[in-house]
Amino acid sequence: MKIPRQYLRSMFNVQVKRTSASDPDFIYLISLLDHELWVELKEDQATYEQYNKVDDISTGVIVYDDEKPIACGCYKKYDEKTAEIKRMYVEKNYRGKGISKIILYELEKWAVENKLQYAILETSIHFNVAKNLYQQAGYFIISNYDQYAGLAESVCMKKKLQ
Repeated sequence: MKIPRQYLRSMFNVQVKRTSASDPDFIYLISLLDHELWVELKEDQATYEQYNKVDDISTGVIVYDDEKPIACGCYKKYDEKTAEIKRMYVEKNYRGKGISKIILYELEKWAVENKLQYAILETSIHFNVAKNLYQQAGYFIISNYDQYAGLAESVCMKKKLQ
């Protein structure tokens, strides 16, 4: 896969793989994400964990450094026109190198290939780096949707895909 130059910053041997939630590397990365969320969000995570299930996802992405899985994300079809971006994660040692941009780019590209026109997502009000990433990628804040309505710790965002 050719990644646009603006998404690469001091890269190593990065490879991107499209996969599903049954991939052992995807499962491993999601377990790291879940652990980190429990450590950082504590009791708030008990509310959100039920919304983070992606066992049946067939649109997952893993980023590798050589053969080591270092990052992941996925999307699920929200409605006939919209993808919901889920479970974005980059291992701590690899943060700040543009890898989350690679994941987001690949997920959006895949959604467009599947004829979806919009992407939505939810993140925590505490995750400023994530909010900045999404805003720089063209997402704007919307009213909290569905299960996130009324949850003060949630920020929901949307983007028209190209």
